[in-house]
Amino acid sequence: MIKKRSPGISAAKILVGLFFATAVLYPLCTLLIRLKDANFNKIFSNPLVGRSVLHSVLVSLTATVISVTLAFIIAWCMSRTRAKLKPLFRVLLTLPMLVPSISHGMGLVILFGSNGKITRFLGLSQGIYGFWGIVVGSVMYSFPVAYLMIYDILQYENAAPYEAAAVLGIPKANRLTAITLPYLRKPLLNVVFATFTMIVTDYGVPIMVGGTYKTLPVLMYEEVIGRLDFNQGAVFGTMLLIPAVLAFFADMFCKNRANSVVAKPFVIQKSPLRDALSTVFLAIVSALVVYPIVSFIQLTFAQKYPTDMSFTMHNIESTVAKGAMNYLGNSIFIAFTVSILGTVIAFVSAYLTSRSPSKSSRVLHLLSITSLAIPGIVLGLSYVLAFKGSFIYGTFAVLILVNSIHFFSSPYLMFYNSMGKLSGDLEAVGATLGIGRFRMIRDVFIPTLRSTIMESFTYFFVNSMMTISAVAFLANADTKPVALMINQFEAQVLLEAAAFVSLTILAVNLITKGLIALVKKVALRRR
Repeated sequence: MIKKRSPGISAAKILVGLFFATAVLYPLCTLLIRLKDANFNKIFSNPLVGRSVLHSVLVSLTATVISVTLAFIIAWCMSRTRAKLKPLFRVLLTLPMLVPSISHGMGLVILFGSNGKITRFLGLSQGIYGFWGIVVGSVMYSFPVAYLMIYDILQYENAAPYEAAAVLGIPKANRLTAITLPYLRKPLLNVVFATFTMIVTDYGVPIMVGGTYKTLPVLMYEEVIGRLDFNQGAVFGTMLLIPAVLAFFADMFCKNRANSVVAKPFVIQKSPLRDALSTVFLAIVSALVVYPIVSFIQLTFAQKYPTDMSFTMHNIESTVAKGAMNYLGNSIFIAFTVSILGTVIAFVSAYLTSRSPSKSSRVLHLLSITSLAIPGIVLGLSYVLAFKGSFIYGTFAVLILVNSIHFFSSPYLMFYNSMGKLSGDLEAVGATLGIGRFRMIRDVFIPTLRSTIMESFTYFFVNSMMTISAVAFLANADTKPVALMINQFEAQVLLEAAAFVSLTILAVNLITKGLIALVKKVALRRR
């Protein structure tokens, strides 16, 4: 790799560094500075604050244990058995990632609320509100992410130790404790922290099914949106930063240091009983995942939920009349712009940090992954405090910027890891042949990383379509994304309209993922 410093590279690093200083550090510092104006005695003497913190911790710990355990079993079934219909299950199990967390809460209301279908069918006296409602909704929202992370880890596990253990006659149960768990310990800790952070900073599920069981993000949302108390919101936002910062350091220091190259891949032996049980288990989980979405369809076309479930198009017509399609246009515009801008910046940042190593590159790398430690609801509030009164406040620009930063770190790390695997001599060879860096990027890096570029585009688009937390404090009547309509319709007891909006977001995300997959398939054929 070239050691010679390039003025162009140095200038690019400065520009990207200034971008992150403006878009990440400045808003975060503004939030922290606001703490000096907060009345801490008044805030912490309020018993509701203490209860909300306790509720958040209890709910998050319980949901994290269930979510990670469920994700581990699913990942094991998908990677270590010959279960049937794996491609179908792979799609169904990730569907919850394509709708906002608030939609999962609404699905629970439809099924298990006071007038829910299952509640009435079983003759229950009350719905699934409170602690267990939040736990169930949080598990539905978080387990697909945990599953994908654990599944990816299992793909790189070496089969050789297991074969040696079999030769030595070590029982399978002992292999789990002696080989699998030690291998998974460090990366699994990272999964636990990431899942806990997702749950503890989410307000979509608690605001729908929490009832009087308030969590800290819900309290923060009510204080900022309802009472415009930004000082108290800054205190709550800083408190929510604590688990996120811990997860950030866990991500940095608890990476699996083992070689990522699989020395010997697993050969899955036939086991009719194991494979049948795995298939049944995956089918049950998939059905539970899909059923709330099916209930969205039923509710969308119901005359009047829950008294009259006869077919009608009135709900769709009414939702469109309320301007939902205009807000859908806002969401698609924001998501598409974020996908392009975010992918370009992530690509450039990864190139600068991975292909031009230096002290400045390490600083830039740290800035690039800083957003991992900032929950969306905290980032949104910090943007309000930092940019209120500026020329971008109240425009699409601030929504595009906050989403680009909110979802930046994962695509950046994808590019960073992919570029790090390319030969370190590419730039040296190019310089010898008189080929500049720009041409090398255009003719070598972009074609080679085409698949990663499309994955980055999809990641930015899907998440920007369904995010609520980062934009809830920043959107106005003209720039509102359609996902914010779910909460608005639910508050107006228009569950049919909220269900239709959820389905619309899911449909747009599925179409986008399908188109990108098709483009990727065509691109691979042309190689």
